[in-house]
Amino acid sequence: MNSPMKRREFLQQVSGGAVLLSSLPLLSMKRLPLRFGIVTDLHYAQKDVAINRYYRQSIEKLHDAVEVFNRSHLDFVIELGDLKDTNSSHDSTATLRFLDEVEAALQRFKGKVFHVLGNHDMDCISKADFLSHTTNPGKANGQSYYSFRPKRKGPKCIILDGNFNEDFTPYDKGNFHWTKAFIPPEELDWLSKELKEGDEPVIVFCHQLLDSFSGVNSSVCIGNAAQVVDILEESGRVLAVFQGHHHTGHYSRRNGIHYWTMKGLIEGEYPAHNSYAIAEVDKLGQILIQGYCDCKSMTLDL
Repeated sequence: MNSPMKRREFLQQVSGGAVLLSSLPLLSMKRLPLRFGIVTDLHYAQKDVAINRYYRQSIEKLHDAVEVFNRSHLDFVIELGDLKDTNSSHDSTATLRFLDEVEAALQRFKGKVFHVLGNHDMDCISKADFLSHTTNPGKANGQSYYSFRPKRKGPKCIILDGNFNEDFTPYDKGNFHWTKAFIPPEELDWLSKELKEGDEPVIVFCHQLLDSFSGVNSSVCIGNAAQVVDILEESGRVLAVFQGHHHTGHYSRRNGIHYWTMKGLIEGEYPAHNSYAIAEVDKLGQILIQGYCDCKSMTLDL
């Protein structure tokens, strides 16, 4: 397949053929093309601990992450879904209160904050409810899938919404099973068009996993992931896909595209446990991930 080569040739052109120095320190303070903070699977709610999930403590963990983000010269912060949870009675009023609280904590970041929808974000409320209680910058506000360019000379970011049932009806107030997630035809068409516009490299963000080919349990993957991956590979422009949902984390690579799944922030008792990261994309398209606490650092090379 010639797609990875197509992308690599483009990256060499925009970098002037520069060679990445092996001595480049991880996340140096030198301003490189793109730097962003990542958190996922906070599941914030006022309820008791269950299966190593410390729901109440997600706020404290997030405060620590935002403090680091605010002193790290980032272009934006993105959360990869399941921002909040619900209580045992699935009360929508309480759930919206949890969402407002965790959104306020996230918006303490002194910059742009973007959201990816996760299945728990619609556990007892609608997508419209979630979107009206959270804020994305500019044209992305109120959208469940969208794209944006954080910097004029930098990668394009594409956010996907995989929260649809097998018949492509949207998740709404718990009318779904978390193991069944799909991207509908109209969103696939939109994705294809987005990848045909421009020629800059692309980073994709999604809650559920797209790398079903990697041997990861299919229950955590988009049901029609193969269709999505075909579109990404055909474009020859995608550097990496950042994912949540699978709390233990995961990594794979195919045809030049990295699939990096972040460990869930909710897992483990605070302060011994937390999970957040800063990613830095260099001029060649290599991505350096600085993980904090339980999140491991990693280099996603060409």
